[in-house]
Amino acid sequence: MARTARPLVVSCVVADGLVGSFGLGVAAEVFGYDRREMGMPRFDFGLVTEQPGVVHTDTGIPITVEHGLDRLAVSDIVTITAWELFSRVPTPQLLDAFRAAHANGALIVSQCTGAFVLAAAGLLDGQRATTHWKYAGELAARHPAVHVDPMVLYVDNGSIITGAGTAAGVDTLLHVVRREWGAAAANALAREMVVPPHRDGGQAQFIDAPVAACEDDLLGAVLEWASAHLADDISVDVLARRALMSPRSFARRFKATTGTTPHAWLLGQRLAAAEQLLENSDAPVEEIARLVGFGTAAGLREQFTRRRGVSPRAYRQTFRAAALEGDDDQAA
Repeated sequence: MARTARPLVVSCVVADGLVGSFGLGVAAEVFGYDRREMGMPRFDFGLVTEQPGVVHTDTGIPITVEHGLDRLAVSDIVTITAWELFSRVPTPQLLDAFRAAHANGALIVSQCTGAFVLAAAGLLDGQRATTHWKYAGELAARHPAVHVDPMVLYVDNGSIITGAGTAAGVDTLLHVVRREWGAAAANALAREMVVPPHRDGGQAQFIDAPVAACEDDLLGAVLEWASAHLADDISVDVLARRALMSPRSFARRFKATTGTTPHAWLLGQRLAAAEQLLENSDAPVEEIARLVGFGTAAGLREQFTRRRGVSPRAYRQTFRAAALEGDDDQAA
């Protein structure tokens, strides 16, 4: 984004009862202060809504919004925070304003479910995009022309950037700063905000991915045994023998009962066990790999990184740090 003598106009679109409090705070932190000593330009930061006046955040806090949608026509950056999905449909006026801002060359940035508004405006058609992992399936179902990626923290399509849920707004806007004004500015801002300048991995490390339940008593007993013997060399043949079935019949019954394959179920169990050990023990990665059945640290790293989007070491650093902070708070 070229520097200009005038301040860059940054507009954060809000609607009554839908203002994402956290996302609004992040946008204000990045664009609401004079950051020129960090190598960033001057900003003219303001809130925009269809009917200026008092609006309420998603937690009920009242805020006064002075600007209407006409501000988007002169904005260099337009951002939108979370949007309530099921009962609030963006108005044609709001969608037209987003389309016009994009056509005028504004950088459009969504946080969390704000991506639904951009999709409704047609701005994400044929594009890769993300949103909060919990609502990624809904976004894909409503807007099949959008290539939804639920595993990443943000997606940069050049003139449109979509961010994932809640705290990923920090990652998204730091990326904007890094892209537009350089790594030094982004690093300086990250230090000011006391956050990492770049967070490893994606949403995958935060997705709750429970192992499929099994209501079949016979299979349940077999799977209970397998869960207690993850370090063993467990194959479909081994599981089938314990179930007194042929491998083919066992695999068919397993899929019909649990909705997944024995291999996928076993991989999920091993990854879940590895997560628990990484969070709650000081065991080396090599030992954890042996205990949960991956055999080698390389095998664990490959599968963990592929499925969780982050290395075992980085996962441990993230979640052990959070646990230690919680212990310190309780002790205080």
